[in-house]
Amino acid sequence: MKTHARVVVIGGGMMGASLLYHLALEGWTDSVLVEKGELTSGSTWHAAGQCPSIVGSYALAKVHAYSNALYPKLEALTGQYTSWHPSGGLRLANNETELAWLKAVQGIARTVGFFMEIVGPEEIRRLHPFMNLEGVLAAGYTRDDGHGDPAGICNALAKAARDLGATIVRRNRVLAIEALSGDEWQVVTEQGPIRCEHVVNAAGCYAREVAQMVGGDAPIMNMQHHYVVTNPIPELKERRVELPVVRDSRCSGYLRQEQKSGLMGIYESEGVTEAWAPSGSPAWESSNELFADDLDRIAPWLERAIERIPIFGETGIRRVINGAIPHTPDGTPLLGPAAGLRNVWMCCGTSFGIAQGGGCGKYLAQWMVHGDADINMTELDPRRFGPFADRRYVRAKVHLDYRSTYVTRAPNEDEPDGRPAKTSPLYERLKAQGAVYGETFGWERPRWYSPDGRTERYSYRRNNVFEVVRAEVRAVSERVGVLDLTGFAKFDIEGRDAEAFLNRVCANSMPVRSGGIGLVHMLSRQGRILGEMTVTRLADDRFYALSAAAAQIRDLDLLTQSRLPGEDVRIRDVTEQRGVLVLSGPRSRELLARLTDAPLDTASFPWLTAREIAVAGHPTRVLRVSYVGELGYELHPPIGALVPIYEALAREGVAFGLANYGLYAVNSMRLEKGYKAWGSELTNELTLLEADMERFFAAKKPDFIGKAATLAKAPGAFRIVYLEIEAHDVDARGAEPVFAAERADGGLEGGGRAGGGPAGGPAGGRAGAAGAAGAAGASRAVGLITSGGYGHRVEKSLAFAAIDPAFAAPGTRLEVELQGERRAARVLEAPVFDPANARMKV
Repeated sequence: MKTHARVVVIGGGMMGASLLYHLALEGWTDSVLVEKGELTSGSTWHAAGQCPSIVGSYALAKVHAYSNALYPKLEALTGQYTSWHPSGGLRLANNETELAWLKAVQGIARTVGFFMEIVGPEEIRRLHPFMNLEGVLAAGYTRDDGHGDPAGICNALAKAARDLGATIVRRNRVLAIEALSGDEWQVVTEQGPIRCEHVVNAAGCYAREVAQMVGGDAPIMNMQHHYVVTNPIPELKERRVELPVVRDSRCSGYLRQEQKSGLMGIYESEGVTEAWAPSGSPAWESSNELFADDLDRIAPWLERAIERIPIFGETGIRRVINGAIPHTPDGTPLLGPAAGLRNVWMCCGTSFGIAQGGGCGKYLAQWMVHGDADINMTELDPRRFGPFADRRYVRAKVHLDYRSTYVTRAPNEDEPDGRPAKTSPLYERLKAQGAVYGETFGWERPRWYSPDGRTERYSYRRNNVFEVVRAEVRAVSERVGVLDLTGFAKFDIEGRDAEAFLNRVCANSMPVRSGGIGLVHMLSRQGRILGEMTVTRLADDRFYALSAAAAQIRDLDLLTQSRLPGEDVRIRDVTEQRGVLVLSGPRSRELLARLTDAPLDTASFPWLTAREIAVAGHPTRVLRVSYVGELGYELHPPIGALVPIYEALAREGVAFGLANYGLYAVNSMRLEKGYKAWGSELTNELTLLEADMERFFAAKKPDFIGKAATLAKAPGAFRIVYLEIEAHDVDARGAEPVFAAERADGGLEGGGRAGGGPAGGPAGGRAGAAGAAGAAGASRAVGLITSGGYGHRVEKSLAFAAIDPAFAAPGTRLEVELQGERRAARVLEAPVFDPANARMKV
């Protein structure tokens, strides 16, 4: 056995085998996969092997699409039998919310490039003549996906990896993982140690045990999942064309043809059961383990499945599979760096391992080898979870995820399970005032305030909260509003080398004077955007950095792992030591003046500066910044002073019409100001130049991480643009396709001919569109929406989009597909609200 390798992958299931293959494809052939038993012996071997295209996340749709393109080729590539069945699929819509969701996914299909069309009952019946269509409104039909033999696909990937030079060692249990000097690791196995640069946790059901070997954990719980196979069905024996896989919320399951039998997989919504309870994890010696079947537990949903396809109930059950499947709290894989550890990676936590394995292996290999992936990894990064994801939280969220597998939720609709995990000291006070909370990185943060006890009627269309948000925006614009954003990530950065360090890791220059504030971005060595921070200079050797709540651990890793040996830089995470109150509006200065003796006039306290002053008697870092385009201040007191400062603001604010406001209003106002957001516009897919953020790239500054790559990069394959959309009652949210508008002469705005515009985007990247997506004849998308909403101050529907640069010029006419309807759009040159920033500078 090898004693040295560049990478050791722990786990020989679908995820590990795929990663090994894609690492070898990228040239990292000095990689070793270690498996304690046989390949596939965890949860891979007993999986049903479904590979759907329909998923509500753009990034995951790219993952699924790549898998579905790869698997049909594997048998020819390797000679390994995979039993790929291109049966296609039907996702049923049993109500209007499910139909609206399918229309949103069809938009994703148009940009990702897989075929999908929404079909009515008549076409459903033609595609699947044995289905009872009672209650079915329509279905999303995908033609080119299907299912395969999980063990065959996994073994084919393993063979392909070996053929490229990678190594697989079976029947070799990992006993320990030890940190060595120089950021290397030693993986101790039954057959001896392997010294390596990178360790990957691809241990599936055993991922928590492997994570604990390096002092961490994995927010994963293993759940029991049944599927049953019937005896052969006479009607299927006579068919030459395989039935499409059916996915149906009414029976909470998937229904498909298995050879000449039926297969029914159930995600019961009551009585869900953990595998290996109460620990939730198998013993190390366990392999190829199944659990006793419990048909009584799934009987109500099995009966509905048979009602949907009656012939599946006519021949009896031949086989029952009840195996363990790992789930994460949000149902999305853990794909990326382990928190706080250099060169330790996670490739686990997928409950759809066959469908996602191919794409997960591809994009994680890109990240490991190149420092970036070609898709937005924000929602896949394991560091989206922190210490708040304890056993109680994980259990509650995983149970919810399991039973909601086929539940379709409207935008922003969430459940209370596992919440609250993290709250500001103001949580109960604001809740009593009508705060409606959403969850970000465990934090409860106000989305909006219910003035009359109403609850949100969640929808893809403007709903009963629209007018409430409009009132909150008006309060901020005309008077003054206050928002609790204590969840901001906060870092104190100090030391003799702090300024040089920050100038090296950030693309923009640090503020020169004490009290100065700057917006900065951390880049990869390829020049792509990894993070965004607001940095305040407190003194010559002291800085205060703020970033998104969800970026707390990622940014802490970026900062701490960028320090050079010998640098005098100290980085402290002070997120939970300070609160944040955002005070915004034309009367914010008058209100704040009631609570402090410090001068607040523009000459004494100008825009984009900070001061340490007493507010309501409490020493407070006050930043004069605004994300909403109004005169405003951020108050950053010690966490213990948050409540008395809020109470003082509320008391004195009566005279100024002070109102609480939430994040829905913030999104409306930041769109009007043309402010891009980390995770949507600012992602690992693009550079600052491609994001139209040149003013934050200090090209004249001495060398910094990502500078050379940014300047050397050829003109981008896509660019972020700002749009006004002629919407009706549906605003853009994200992932909607953008099309070039057709001119009178049949050409396209920006160049080209109708139906044949350039696809745009990097390989596998965000703007990569395909003409085959959607119904036949649909013109080719030139990009997609990254975020959007309604601007209440200007009464316009606004959005950002990543599009082909040929269509990025201001004034270019485009079309955006919203809920299946194309709406005219236009590229804007400047923010639609106060482009000169006069209201913030006053």
